[in-house]
Amino acid sequence: MAKRWRIATYDSAKISLLEESAGVSTVVAQLLLGRGIDTPAAARQFLDAKLTDLRDPTDLPGVPQAADLLHRAIATGKQIVIYGDFDADGMTATAILLRCLRLLHAKVRTYVPHRIHEGYGLNNAALETLAAEGAQVVVTVDNGIASLSEADHAKSLGIDLVVTDHHQMASTLPDAAAIVHPALPGSDYPFHGLCGAAVAFKLAWALCQLASEGKRVRPAMKEFLLQATGLAAIGTIADVVPLFDENRILVRHGLTALTVNPTAGIAALKKIASLDKKPELAGDDIAFTIAPRLNAAGRLGQADLGVELLSTDDPHRAHELATFLGELNEQRQSIERSVLLAARKQAKLRFDPEADAAIVLADHGWHAGVIGIVAGKLVEQYQRPVVLIAKDKLGVKPGAGSGRSLPGFDLHEAFAACSDHLISHGGHAAAAGLRIEDQQIDRFREAFCAVAAAKITDDSRQAEIVIDAEVPFAAITYQIIDQINQLAPFGQGNRRPMLCATEVRLAGEPKRLGKTGQTLAVDLEQHGLRLRAIAFGGGDWIDELSATKGPISIAFQPVLNHFRGRVSVEMHLADWRAMSEEG
Repeated sequence: MAKRWRIATYDSAKISLLEESAGVSTVVAQLLLGRGIDTPAAARQFLDAKLTDLRDPTDLPGVPQAADLLHRAIATGKQIVIYGDFDADGMTATAILLRCLRLLHAKVRTYVPHRIHEGYGLNNAALETLAAEGAQVVVTVDNGIASLSEADHAKSLGIDLVVTDHHQMASTLPDAAAIVHPALPGSDYPFHGLCGAAVAFKLAWALCQLASEGKRVRPAMKEFLLQATGLAAIGTIADVVPLFDENRILVRHGLTALTVNPTAGIAALKKIASLDKKPELAGDDIAFTIAPRLNAAGRLGQADLGVELLSTDDPHRAHELATFLGELNEQRQSIERSVLLAARKQAKLRFDPEADAAIVLADHGWHAGVIGIVAGKLVEQYQRPVVLIAKDKLGVKPGAGSGRSLPGFDLHEAFAACSDHLISHGGHAAAAGLRIEDQQIDRFREAFCAVAAAKITDDSRQAEIVIDAEVPFAAITYQIIDQINQLAPFGQGNRRPMLCATEVRLAGEPKRLGKTGQTLAVDLEQHGLRLRAIAFGGGDWIDELSATKGPISIAFQPVLNHFRGRVSVEMHLADWRAMSEEG
């Protein structure tokens, strides 16, 4: 389906006012206005993103109670277990709290459930094992807010349960000794967008304040916290939470920490991913290089190794682990390609674009660790909410499902509406998971598609590209890109600016790049100026693009390409259309 281009319009008077009052260039003023930032104070706060603008950790709901409980547990020598999660956010959250508690000389260990065998969140069998092994305090990170029965079981086992989470909660909270959550009922914390790692960072910060007996923490703890912003940045980017308010601050300074003072594990990951020579890491380096390697460990049942990598101080062990995670990521990519091929084939057979408002697919041969990624790719292809279910090969255990959604369609809410057909479910509006018996899949598919049909309009099914401005090739200079990069870090809620150009012609034959050939490279020309364009995932355009004789319009993001010491202007091609087809 062709994408709809929506080109932003601006009030020239507002651009001039912001340009003068905030001391920014015309380009930056225009981009800020496009993001709803229209006052000098808001512009400066957004652009400066000072670390001192982070709210005090004790302002986060539940942090004072949780920090006090853990501080007393450390002082009395209680055995503390950090109960993590198997994605990159959960791993970084676990590592932040582990490194903090080690620094404070706590008796601490970690537990991360196996993605396939145990699933997400607390489970009673794990709690029983931990209690038998001497655990007295269990601290969840990036999970636990919906674990009502498990919290009751922990209490019956004599465990003090501390829940730290950011996911959507049920109407009832778990009966825990302390709960830390940005949106805790009855609180007025102004920003609910923190990820699990950021919540863990705030708790670690508060613990350092208690240990330092004041707001100013001791030098070793200050060094730890600055380094921990890097881990929090990875969790924030990997969990695709909005990059504004405190998240923007954490990522801005966290990327610097990952560049100048990485942990041994991150340094090893950077080296095997060829990021160690970059003068500064960007959000894309985390999203497309670091996070996938961590997530690969969790998806293939090795999340504990990801936590070890992030928490070790041994460079040799870090290198071993980083190398292994790189191999796991290659294995994950191979499995993902296989599942994607099978899912697309099944979708062609089962999906009716005229009648089906959503897609629900299931198969015995799919790996539960990659179905979420594949669902996301199918959403991009079909512009429908997609749920993929990996059924148990033996048909004994329930199936594990993972869904991805369109903007404006709340997946968590939709799963709740279909809960009669599910064993359990949880997650966010955009991404959620479920467990389901095989015999309920058809009923769930019918109910889920009905919910989607009632809430999703035909208009929202057409993918849209928001374009900030039309510019000629002559305007795409180092200076303009530097000005655009003042808005970095880019990500969810603060997308990299998108530009468009018209009267563009091919200056050479497009070529496929990479092992899979899914990346396309092509030289483009406009009014005598020539630029190289790369389209990630655009390999399938090659035949149609090669056959185009007339001029085209392109939507793209300008970037600086650093290669072997040379820097050049390049375009990341997002979409194109023949000008003869435009209205």
